[in-house]
Amino acid sequence: MRTIDLNLVTEKVCELFISACEDIPENVLCVLKNAKENEQSALGKDVLDQIIKNDLLGREKHLPICQDTGVSVVFLTIGSEVTFKGDIYEAVNKGVRRAYTQGFLRKSIVKHPLDRVNTMDNTPAIVHVKIVPGDIFKIDVAPKGGGSENMSLVKMLIPADGEEGIKNLVLETVKNGGGKPCPPIIVGVGVGGNFEKCALLAKEALLRDIDDVSDDPICAKLEMELKESINKLGIGPMGFGGTQTCLAVKVNAYPCHIASLPVAINIQCHSSRHKSCEL
Repeated sequence: MRTIDLNLVTEKVCELFISACEDIPENVLCVLKNAKENEQSALGKDVLDQIIKNDLLGREKHLPICQDTGVSVVFLTIGSEVTFKGDIYEAVNKGVRRAYTQGFLRKSIVKHPLDRVNTMDNTPAIVHVKIVPGDIFKIDVAPKGGGSENMSLVKMLIPADGEEGIKNLVLETVKNGGGKPCPPIIVGVGVGGNFEKCALLAKEALLRDIDDVSDDPICAKLEMELKESINKLGIGPMGFGGTQTCLAVKVNAYPCHIASLPVAINIQCHSSRHKSCEL
């Protein structure tokens, strides 16, 4: 058995959240630059230019690239041969508290959804745990902004809706969101499982590299076709019109009930904020 020091977990969670909020991934920056080159609208080109400059300033000056530093979402991949002494959830939340204080990140979490009193430290984090064979311990963090999250959707389709039903639902969701999720967007789609599993699939899809393609040929085809269709909607950068509404679509699938076709659509803004490390 390998023992993980929870103090190190706290330290790494802190580092990852600050980095995710300040340092745009290089491959995302390349995709944004390509989008600027391909944008047909002059205003859209200008908006993308401002987005790129903003992202580079965040990296250079160690400042958040967006004022909304999001809900603290953490994925822990824990090997079955790993152990730790203490409360792993508290270690994660301690790291979140430290990150949002030291990094001067906006605290956006309220204690109760109805009384709306701010927790003042962006905790509690939303933590997902996956147990796998071996002695791996991996941390993925994703500060998820409220604007894009609010445009997301879970819907229980029926099998007869099929692929066209999924496509229509995605396009309708993106169209209804317009400029609110700060396009150009990244769209995570979860298909299958059940009500809660498809939502998790969609969230996990957003952790994939922006320039990867699904290993599943059905999902890969959906990704390509949905991106093309979304970019024909004319929403454009920040909703001002144009040809670059979507940077990528990521589709994850899972087995499901014979009578169900669960679909979740999780929208992400152009910054694609997530970081990971292995201990």
